[in-house]
Amino acid sequence: MTEVQTYSTHARATLVLGLPLIGSHLAQMALHVTDTVMLGWYGVVELAAVVLGASSFFIVFVLGSGFAKAVMPMVASALGRGDEVQVRRDTRMGLWLSIGYGLLTYPVFWWSGPILLALGQRPEVAALSQDYMRIAGLGMVPALAVMVLSSYLSALARTQVVLWATVAAVFLNIAVNWVLIFGNWGFPELGVRGAAIATVAVQLLTLMVLGLYAGLLPALRRFHLFQRFWRPDWHVMGKVFQLGWPIGLTGLAEGGLFQASAIMMGWVGTVELAAHGIAMEVTAVAFMMHVGLSSAATIRTARFDGSGDARGLRDGAVVALGLSLVVALAVIALYLAAPEAIITLFLDMAKPESAEIVALGAVLLAVAALFHLADAAQVMALGLLRGLHDTRVPLVLAVVSYWLVGIPCSYVLAFPLGYGAVGLWLGLVVGLVCAAISLMIRFWRLAPKPMQAGETPLQA
Repeated sequence: MTEVQTYSTHARATLVLGLPLIGSHLAQMALHVTDTVMLGWYGVVELAAVVLGASSFFIVFVLGSGFAKAVMPMVASALGRGDEVQVRRDTRMGLWLSIGYGLLTYPVFWWSGPILLALGQRPEVAALSQDYMRIAGLGMVPALAVMVLSSYLSALARTQVVLWATVAAVFLNIAVNWVLIFGNWGFPELGVRGAAIATVAVQLLTLMVLGLYAGLLPALRRFHLFQRFWRPDWHVMGKVFQLGWPIGLTGLAEGGLFQASAIMMGWVGTVELAAHGIAMEVTAVAFMMHVGLSSAATIRTARFDGSGDARGLRDGAVVALGLSLVVALAVIALYLAAPEAIITLFLDMAKPESAEIVALGAVLLAVAALFHLADAAQVMALGLLRGLHDTRVPLVLAVVSYWLVGIPCSYVLAFPLGYGAVGLWLGLVVGLVCAAISLMIRFWRLAPKPMQAGETPLQA
């Protein structure tokens, strides 16, 4: 008989897992911000090239990250069942698939210049982007491997090391950028290539730190993570692949939704696009808190599912959703209380167009109150479903909600109905609400139910 946990116990366990994951996601964002700021100091064309190259890298990365994200619920479920051998097998094949994907996609980075020219980019920007991507593309394998190890360690409740490794990476990135972009301390001035080298160096060092921690920490040696690493495990590889590819496509569909919204906002106007970009940056920071809680929910749901604790699974899900709601309400209160103050942090108010951007950005943050609540609910639902190893149907629900509902609604509200920027954001809200409702229904239908009021273990 499994001991029944109270809601406060669930909340404490979720926060112990989730808070370091939130911190690591925010630190990951800081890596992007520091690259943007330091290239902005170096030159406008160089900044444009790296923004384009980094966003292209991210699209390829998101698609391949599904295998790494699949490792988290698989390892947690294996731990719930007490199967330590399966922990090693799942993680090892997650690494195999991620390494294979990284190698297969490198030609995209090598030939990125002609691809960008074909997509209508300016020749000087495309050339610099190719310089950046040919080097940065070498970091795809270590970046994905880092994500696999982060998923493995998070499933083992070792989230603190993931946080501190990511924070250290931010400071290393700043130092190497400063040396190689600008040519300080006698090093050559490499510009965008220096930024790319810094990115790869950070990924390699992070991989080394997490690999040594996972392989040598006495408490984790019993998993023998790298034992006979070279031996394929085709059955488990198939399982990781089947769970992982829908996760990658779901992330790609969501990222594509926001990319499409930026393109349509550019059709509305330059001021509107600037306000949209700032508001999206603000919401992205807040969203990271829900991503961290969602990962914690994935781990705990998978653990309960693996151990057959139906009541713990459902109570834990309720608590995770409640914590996410509390965070969302606090963020919404901030959006509504001080929108102008938030927007002005991103602007030089001496420029004539800044006042107009602040006015529109404040309105978009008001709409973001609805946007944020729906976005939080859908990412939490996705995390809970991954804990149940359910990824294919959520992919379909997400694609339908984002692309068959959200994007058409945004277009109709923004252009034919004439609501412009606000209408475009309201369309995104409609799509995200659709995703949140459908995914929540899916989870509560799949979540196992105890057969009686007391705790009843599930049948294996």
